Amino acid sequence: MTTTVYFAGGGTGGHLYPGLAIARALVAIDPDVRPHFIGARRGIERDVLPTTEFPHTLLDLHPLYRRTPWNNWKTLVGGVHAWRAISRLAQSASPAAIVGTGGYAAGVALAWGRANGVPTALHEPDSHPGLTTRAFAGGARALYLGFPEAQARLRAGADTSVHIFGCPIEPPPQPREIRAAAKAKWGLAPDDFVVLVFGGSQGARAINDVIAEWVDRGLPPKVALIWATGKQQASAYLGRDGARVKVRPYLAPIADAYAAADIAITRAGAMSIAELCAWEVPTVLVPLPTAAQDHQTHNARATAASGAAVHLPQAELSVARVDEIVRALQRDPERQAAMQAAAAKRARPGAALDIARSLRQLIGRG
Repeated sequence: MTTTVYFAGGGTGGHLYPGLAIARALVAIDPDVRPHFIGARRGIERDVLPTTEFPHTLLDLHPLYRRTPWNNWKTLVGGVHAWRAISRLAQSASPAAIVGTGGYAAGVALAWGRANGVPTALHEPDSHPGLTTRAFAGGARALYLGFPEAQARLRAGADTSVHIFGCPIEPPPQPREIRAAAKAKWGLAPDDFVVLVFGGSQGARAINDVIAEWVDRGLPPKVALIWATGKQQASAYLGRDGARVKVRPYLAPIADAYAAADIAITRAGAMSIAELCAWEVPTVLVPLPTAAQDHQTHNARATAASGAAVHLPQAELSVARVDEIVRALQRDPERQAAMQAAAAKRARPGAALDIARSLRQLIGRG
């Protein structure tokens, strides 16, 4: 007997990809579960979901327009149409549960589930929970948290189970590739101190410009870069590719870069942090200042407090500061080891499977 589970969320990859990872883990342990994704026509899911194996419904959903509140009529009208569309969908594929993975694309589906007596569960990737998670935490049957720090910011209901399982990611292979061998694949020496730099699929202009100037001035001895610029920005930086500077528009798969990296410099998205901790890579986190509710800064602070990262606000980002941090870590193997141990302690490489097992129990198939 098949069971349908709705996955609602999106807008950004940080809200969509965890849902996909959980859904795949759920199907892997119970092939009779049928995930169905609900998202927004204007979010990243518009491009990603058609390439996946899952059925999906894209709706005219809008965020709350905080800076232009006169546009919130779009949110209200879109919400009404989405409610009706979900009701029609449920007539042919009634859900046993609705899993919200965050973002404005999750809100209407979770509200519909609450109104119709369908159990809901939420995955919150960030240390500072978003509006959707905060709004629906009290009535959820289960909360799955990426950061333990998020629990203090949520009011769970009396019947809500709270699980700190981490962010669902593709776990590193076991056994792990020896770092020297991974460096050799990039044409780098075993004793090179490899700095991995990336800013997400779109890149991070502020980070890229500083790294470019650092390369132009001259990297410290034995420091090498694996640098993903982002596809849209690559043309401005590809000319710096060379023996010790490996410039790529995008890293897919990124596992080869994680395996070779001694440290990383990156934004502070929850999924990136989860992957870097799983790979035990010490990290310099430069949060995106304009991220919603400044959640990347909260992520960076929490990770730095654990000892796994250095928090470098973008206002302090400079060639001199990057050079100083890299040189300090390069000459301090003991600090590197301590950061690796802190990252390993924080890592949750089995998060997707843990959440899937819990969901299977929630829908009565455990």
